[in-house]
Amino acid sequence: MSSPFSTDDGTPFTITRIAAPVRSQVEDQLRQAITSGHFRPGDRLIERELCAQLGVSRTSLREALRQLEGDGLITNIPYKGMVVATMTKAEAQEVYQLRAVVEGLAGRLFAEQATDELRAHLSTAMHEIEAALQAGTLKDLVVAKDRFYQILLSGCGNRRATIFLQSLHDRIASLRALTLAQPGRAAESVTEMHQILSAILAREPEEACRACIAHVERAATVAVAALEHHRPLSLPPHDGTPQEQERFPRSRKERTSP
Repeated sequence: MSSPFSTDDGTPFTITRIAAPVRSQVEDQLRQAITSGHFRPGDRLIERELCAQLGVSRTSLREALRQLEGDGLITNIPYKGMVVATMTKAEAQEVYQLRAVVEGLAGRLFAEQATDELRAHLSTAMHEIEAALQAGTLKDLVVAKDRFYQILLSGCGNRRATIFLQSLHDRIASLRALTLAQPGRAAESVTEMHQILSAILAREPEEACRACIAHVERAATVAVAALEHHRPLSLPPHDGTPQEQERFPRSRKERTSP
């Protein structure tokens, strides 16, 4: 499938006909558009506009929207229609609680059974995270962290945990960006992920589990605190130039360091 944000005619995500059902393609494109921040929490999803942009029938679009609604990514508001879901503080706490449990399991299983090749891939992903931190671009850091999690899930050996955790990550995509946007949190988050990697490379399953849980619990604390102050819950535009992309704020110590 072609990139959903780079078609030559300027259409954001026209569907390319391939073997997969059109409904699945529509669902995948919309899911990526939501989790990447192309559509932000509270944005309306207008059927006629989406049909024109995607180049699909209203039937295919509605089937995809129903699936995304079932996954909690969008919600149907009376007299307004489908909108990208927002999240309350209570909902965020519930999702992060679940994520901590499942991510802890994934970390433990990965440390127990992942191949040397997967461990090497995880180390490479950590280097990408460090590079994104140094560059200071929020979108790039989120993408690099997603790559780390994809490898972690692919090597944990529990398919159901992988599917469930991916759905949780999709649900809190904007909250993950929100936590990293808080002063000093990006560097703190990378340090926590180093602890996860160190435990995995040392083949210490229980320590890897604890490090994963601690990382998620800290992210939850930051996200809930930010929600209480009603701060924005969206990523910068997916297709902006590097100069236009939002840069996460540094802590005072980071800002004054050479």
